[in-house]
Amino acid sequence: MTTDRTDVDHLVVAVDGPSGTGKSSTARGVARALGLRYLDTGAMYRAMTWALLQRGVDVSDPSAVAAESPTVELGSGTDPDRPVITADGTDVSQPIRGPDVTQAVSAVSAVPEVRAQLLAMQRRLIGAGGIVVEGRDIGAVVAPDAAVKVFLTAATDARARRRSSQDGGVTANLGLTAADLARRDRLDSGRAASPFAQAADAVVLDTTDLTLDEAVEAVVVLARRALAPDRAGPVREPGGNEAH
Repeated sequence: MTTDRTDVDHLVVAVDGPSGTGKSSTARGVARALGLRYLDTGAMYRAMTWALLQRGVDVSDPSAVAAESPTVELGSGTDPDRPVITADGTDVSQPIRGPDVTQAVSAVSAVPEVRAQLLAMQRRLIGAGGIVVEGRDIGAVVAPDAAVKVFLTAATDARARRRSSQDGGVTANLGLTAADLARRDRLDSGRAASPFAQAADAVVLDTTDLTLDEAVEAVVVLARRALAPDRAGPVREPGGNEAH
């Protein structure tokens, strides 16, 4: 099935879900498959956290974070093959994945002033569309009018394995990784500003038993259905089950 490039260039695909569900890899794969830009909003919050830690800000103090965050200059690339993220002119794509940032990012993300600042930046980057955006509140808050909204889920052990692998961990750390994932979910779901939540009209995709290619294809089919609903059949997950 072919689609009009003009329609694709205005498409917004929102990919939400907790850590370890394959969100980033899936979103980047979808962007490549459809020739779209890609935005990792989680990396933006991590970059802000990294910058504040570098400046010696007490990230457990919301007032201190709110006062300092407007002075941090963030930059986010939208190339799915090289999604560079910068803070104050420094490429922080690697250091923002460190344990110090991981431990602190939920506290920084909970500050309303930070969320407002980054929300405005995210919407500027989304612009007229032509982009796959991933995070924890894209379909519900950042881009509520997105044509495609997907919420990825996965079993706890699968999430822990994926996160541990991404962080260079080993099997012995799976218990700690699972506990940290649960901690972040609890903090992000309970924050007052834009709590982590599934958009009511999002399609839920369980990636526990899916390969990356299968997850990408499932979202691509959803996107094609949104672009040409009269020519697309029901979206089915690998194995024959209809997505819902």
